[in-house]
This record gives sequence, structure tokens and C-alpha cells, in this order.
Amino acid sequence: METKIEQFSRKWLSLLINGVIGLAALAAVVTMQSSGQLGGMPIVGVESVQKPPRAMSAASFKQEAQQEALRLKMLKTIPSFGFDNLIADWTFLKFLQYFGDDEARDITGYHLSADYFDIITRRDPRWVEIYPFLSVAVSFYQAKPEIAVQFMERGTNVLSPQIDPQAWRVWRNKGLDELLLLGDTNESARSHEMAAEWVEATPEGPELAPAFRATANFLRRDPDSVPVRFAAWSTVYYQTTDKLVRLRARQALVKLGAVVQKDKDGNETFTLPPRK
Repeated sequence: METKIEQFSRKWLSLLINGVIGLAALAAVVTMQSSGQLGGMPIVGVESVQKPPRAMSAASFKQEAQQEALRLKMLKTIPSFGFDNLIADWTFLKFLQYFGDDEARDITGYHLSADYFDIITRRDPRWVEIYPFLSVAVSFYQAKPEIAVQFMERGTNVLSPQIDPQAWRVWRNKGLDELLLLGDTNESARSHEMAAEWVEATPEGPELAPAFRATANFLRRDPDSVPVRFAAWSTVYYQTTDKLVRLRARQALVKLGAVVQKDKDGNETFTLPPRK
């Protein structure tokens, strides 16, 4: 997560250095940052470095979440001065801080996750890299896969392989949420077909396009296909490092009848016994 924060911080700073941001927009952002309207990060100095670890009550965490909700509400309507991508970058950085604050989330939950991604996908729906975060935060942690799919459609409506060769990943994430969390096999089949079409011309195309099309075909022939669901949940399990998401995937795999094996390092693998 720290790598992501550094990456997008550099992206934001590079915009400033290259003079892309107009003086009016910059002045507005700086003014709002200094006044705390954007929930700005404090400038690192002697006082902030020496500040002891916070010890907040449950009431304080709830008040902090309420203030953040108000800031997000404002960010949904604030004029962008033509620099929507800056607001999207800023909001994503704030989301990383919010999502990574385990102490606060244990008290208040993750109910603001959808608000962050509502702003991000409205301001910069072509930002392919944020969609896996969206799926995890909104679908798995907030238990609102229908909202996550709606936000992903903002990306699929404006993206193409020509705009970003990795755009197929949005269709793939959408298809997984539709299959595993919504149980909408028809839409999941369509999403996998689109993922296959978009990935075809990429280096991953020869391997992934046939797999995605096979998934779509299986879903149409057998909507309750155990092998397809096993493959999908396996993808979720092996690709995530998040404990909650991995636990949910493990439980789903075991429920499907998977046999769990551990190697000497404690790493788990799953196999599906032959169907009778």
C-alpha cells in the first residue's frame, strides 16, 4: 500500500512540476487544503514527527468518520477547473489512508468506501489501476457488489484496448463480482466475453482470451458450474494478499468441495475432486 501511495504522490507532484495545473485551480486546492476542507495531510515537521501515537475513543473515531463524509460530499460537487484527474488522484490517496487505518475501521467500518470510488470513477473513469481496489473495498468489505459493478461500468463505458491495453481487467473484475457475489451468470458471461475481446491483442492474449471465452461458454451451458466457480474463487484467493478477502475465498472453495493441502511453508493449495 505504501508503494501505491508513493506512486500516486509522485504522479500528482509531477503534474505540478510540469505546470499542468492552472494557477486558479492550484490556488483553490491549496486554500482548501490549508483550511482542512479536503482533509489534507499535515506538513511533516518537527511537531508532526514528535507527535505521539494517537489514542482516540470510539466517539472520536466516529466524529472523524462524520467529518470525512462531509469532505467527500463536498468533493462530489467541487468545481474541477478542468483537472478532474487531480481530484481523482487526491481522493484515491485519501482512500488509501482511510482503508489502511485498521484501528478506526474496527470502530466505524468501511461504509465510506463507495463514496471514495463514486468520486474517483466520476472524475477519472479511465484510471484502470483503481478498479481492483474498488472491487475489494466495495464488493467484499462493504458488501455492495451491485454498487461496485455500477461504478465499473463507468470504466467499461469509456475505456478501450486502444486507450489502455490493460482495460480488459475492468471487465474481468466486473465478471468476477457478478459471478461470485451477485450470482448473475448471464452478465458475468458477457463480461468475460468482453474481457476476452479486449485482451486479445495484448501479450497476455494468447493465454487469457481462450480462458475467458471458455468461462463464458461454461456459464451459459451450466450456470451453477462448480468448476467455473472453483476457478474464479481460486483466482481471488491466489491474487489477493488481504486476509479478509482470502478467508472468504477459502471458505467458498471449501464449500464447493475443494480439498485443502498445505506445503512445508504453510502455503495452501486447493484441488477439486473429480465430479461423479
